[in-house]
Amino acid sequence: MVRKIRPWLYLVIAVLFLSACSKEEQGEKPDPLLPVDKEGTGDNVAPFTGVLMEEESMLRPVLATVNNHMLARPQSGLSAADLVYELVAEGNVTRLLAVFQSELPEEIGPIRSARDYFIEIAKGLDAFYVAHGYSPDAHALLQVGYVDHINGMQHDGTLFKRSPERKAPHNSFISKENILGAADSTNTSMEMDKLPSLSFHESLESAKIGEIAQSAIVQNGNHPDYTSNYSYDDVQGTYDRTVDGVLTVDTANEKKIELTNILVFEAVHETIDTEGRQAIDLDSGGDGLLFQAGVVREIEWRNVDGILTPMENGLPAKLVPGKTWIHIVPTSPGLETVVSYTP
Repeated sequence: MVRKIRPWLYLVIAVLFLSACSKEEQGEKPDPLLPVDKEGTGDNVAPFTGVLMEEESMLRPVLATVNNHMLARPQSGLSAADLVYELVAEGNVTRLLAVFQSELPEEIGPIRSARDYFIEIAKGLDAFYVAHGYSPDAHALLQVGYVDHINGMQHDGTLFKRSPERKAPHNSFISKENILGAADSTNTSMEMDKLPSLSFHESLESAKIGEIAQSAIVQNGNHPDYTSNYSYDDVQGTYDRTVDGVLTVDTANEKKIELTNILVFEAVHETIDTEGRQAIDLDSGGDGLLFQAGVVREIEWRNVDGILTPMENGLPAKLVPGKTWIHIVPTSPGLETVVSYTP
């Protein structure tokens, strides 16, 4: 069970938010963000991570549906993702939506099929959407050009390559070169045109408001293949992720996935067919949890101009600069059942 946050913490959080917003209320620009990542340098703030960069990236976000079946792991490209959404596709099987904006890795995959709510997330981010296959509802959206996209159903064996080391449907990969080439060949702009509604802490210490949570478990159903275990490293200020005892790494570069924020959003799910496909309400908002800096806080989430945004006291909740993993879980059984944590 999730332990409730003590009421006095909300008073502390409210005071901090009022203090942080005072300059804006007076018509002054807030101070520029300070780097939390010790390797973050430069004057350009990456919009999806808050990390300072030497060179500004104006790359349009690329959102790829990444296969999360146990036979598809370890995946390629996840270490470069600014955000990773994890949602149910059918039953208890989850898929990952990896968002790349700070950098686009040389290889991403295995790529898997689209769902209509995956496409809605891509639309909200104004992202170039990459998938291989689709549900009937997703196919209808793609056919009318609801989002700019490339799909492996039309480019299997050409822009999408099959790895001989894995079995279909867990072996479809796409390269950076082919993503950019596909956009260029269709005169699709790959320049960013929309900034996300995200806010970031100025230091790691300012994020340490909440109940101590050095480890956390997020379940999508009861199957261990889709249960994420997070462990906080006080020295690095990041979380490691394991699933069924296996550390999450990027097979392309053998880097482990290091996260600074874990978000869990509760949303209404509904099974809509005999295949177990889902309809997920991404418009109404709901309750959530934010894990960062070794603590946890109760928050809310809202759909702000198409972007699923963590909220606290009516303002975007501040994230620790770095990479973020976002779980979207059903309201039934709810956060208190699917999330647990320990000091």
